[in-house]
Amino acid sequence: MTYSAKLIKGGKVVIPADLRRELGFNEGDRLIFEREGDSLVIKSDTQVLREVQEAFRPFRPADGSSIVDLLIQERRLESMREDEESARFNERFQRK
Repeated sequence: MTYSAKLIKGGKVVIPADLRRELGFNEGDRLIFEREGDSLVIKSDTQVLREVQEAFRPFRPADGSSIVDLLIQERRLESMREDEESARFNERFQRK
């Protein structure tokens, strides 16, 4: 179906009520505007979030573990190694 709207002062556009209902846009929703060539695509921030989640889904660990937990664990190990290295460095220079 085709809809029409008028651009008014301040660059404002009123999205027709039927279209808002169809797309699930509600008052106060944040909308995202994407330019595709000479066209404009309007999406809700919820739609964009779902698209981003879907794009990153293939990168989830196969065992179902949390990538965040893995990154935190990796950073803790790295921090422990840094602390050990720093302690060895300090030991070496305190002897002199």
